[in-house]
Order: sequence, then structure tokens, then C-alpha cells
Amino acid sequence: MFRYLEVRSKAQSEFIDITHLVREQLQGSGITSGVCHLFVLHTTAGITINEGADPAVQRDMLTFLDRMVPRDPYFAHKEGNSDAHIKSTLTGTSQTVFFNEGKLMLGTWQAIYLCEFDGPRQRRIALKIVSC
Repeated sequence: MFRYLEVRSKAQSEFIDITHLVREQLQGSGITSGVCHLFVLHTTAGITINEGADPAVQRDMLTFLDRMVPRDPYFAHKEGNSDAHIKSTLTGTSQTVFFNEGKLMLGTWQAIYLCEFDGPRQRRIALKIVSC
């Protein structure tokens, strides 16, 4: 089963918890056991799985990425968003999550995040649910 998730970011850089959207798609699929593949269809956004209980973790990750790859007016890319392209490469643009008995197999504190690095924008994530 192949679907899209549509997510609107509100800030230039942010982590958006999309776990509930993935769960909704999984529940609507009728498939109870398998894998869920997620792929971000953009070059300035990523996807990650990380701490979902304490929002300070997402702020810390964004702060670290901004320090590691600051917006730099001397990058050659004329659009001025080279930092977003680099951050997307660092976080990656895909994740695979197992599910069983209709439930995502995430750890107690884990959540799935769209990583926005060049917003605000409308973002699209391809989602493929495969039965196993």
C-alpha cells in the first residue's frame, strides 16, 4: 500500500512529530504486521526517529545542527539554503519502522519526526506499508 503524508511546517527549522499521521495510515491500511517505509520527497528536509517525550531534545538537535552547519552567505548555491541541503543529508531522507499487531514498534520514548530545514513549506512524505 502506497500513500503520501502532507505536512506544513511553520518555521525555518523545526522537528515535526508525525508519529500520529503514520499511525493513522497504518490503522487505515488493514495490514497488521510488516514494515512501513517513509521517504521525504525534498532536498532540504529529512526524517528521523528520536526522543518524543521531552521537546528539549529536538531543540538541542536543531541547535547542534545550526552550530555544525550555520547559514553561510559564502556557500556557492545561489538559493541561500545550502545549510538545509547539508542538514538533510546528515539526518537522512528515509526511515523504516516495523509494526506488529497493528502497532508501530517504536521504543517507549521514540517518535518519528519530519526535520524541516528550509521552511515554512508544504512537505510531502511517501509512505509504503508492506505486509510481512
